[in-house]
Amino acid sequence: MGNLFAGPHLWVLLIVILLLFGAAKLPALAKSMGQSARIFKGELKAMKEDDASAGTTAPATVDSTPSDKPADPKSGPAAPTP
Repeated sequence: MGNLFAGPHLWVLLIVILLLFGAAKLPALAKSMGQSARIFKGELKAMKEDDASAGTTAPATVDSTPSDKPADPKSGPAAPTP
């Protein structure tokens, strides 16, 4: 499949966006998209820093004993079989 954002496809997309939002709202739309992208990048950076700091701490120990006891193998079925 060809590139969707090349040549006439891009022009049609821009015209549709212009018709949907109007020329007056496009600067506000672009500003809000820029702010959203900035917040998203900041959150990604914070997550990477959290992952990096979590990797330097000692790993948590896991208890190897099971917490639930298995069913008693001597007990039979709940109802007797005929």
